[in-house]
Amino acid sequence: MNTTPAAASAIVTDELTKSYGGAGERPALAPLTLDIPVGQLVALVGHNGSGKTTFMRMVAGLLEPSGGTVHVCGAPRQSIEARAALAYLADHPTFYDDLSLREHLEYVSRMHGVVDWAPEAERLVDHLGLGDRIDLLPTTFSRGLRQKAAIALAFVRPFELLLVDEPFVGLDQAGKQALLALFDEAHTRGATLVVATHELGFVHRADRLLALGDGEVRYDGAPGDTDVQALVFHT
Repeated sequence: MNTTPAAASAIVTDELTKSYGGAGERPALAPLTLDIPVGQLVALVGHNGSGKTTFMRMVAGLLEPSGGTVHVCGAPRQSIEARAALAYLADHPTFYDDLSLREHLEYVSRMHGVVDWAPEAERLVDHLGLGDRIDLLPTTFSRGLRQKAAIALAFVRPFELLLVDEPFVGLDQAGKQALLALFDEAHTRGATLVVATHELGFVHRADRLLALGDGEVRYDGAPGDTDVQALVFHT
């Protein structure tokens, strides 16, 4: 058993598994042993129910595994060190009912030790086309604007590892391009990104393609070495 994750690894799983049903039922995620190096951009693909969200929620410390272990940047997944290193952008973001977008950005920034938070927050909202909505309640936003607000909240805090679940859903073309630029910024500075997506164009930008199907790994390698469309839609 691998008990000492490599220092150059952003995610190390050892026989990580999750089952929701009883004995004899197929697990949501079959035992998975995986090493994602620091600085890698990983596209995570597979049909709905393939295990993508289950995997990411366990790595993020939001879902208890049925077995196995996860280390994030060398630390156990629920440790303070792991939580400080990891940011998670969920597929259905939630917001506080009584906080404006500006107040959300301040809260998240200060939670992660960022005192001079305003310049970066304003840069992000302007970049995402939310500058005129920064003092409004995100709970009143449309689906696309809520997604942009969630993106701003994910990027306003420091992180070494970013997990993103279907981030392009609900975004217009300008929003997609703005998000891709933020991904490029994070990747260039050495952050690790794991992005669950059905966007074929994004998959080809990744360093590594990880495809899940029925809770099992169907492919793990370079995007250019396989039929990406088949893996995205038919795994």
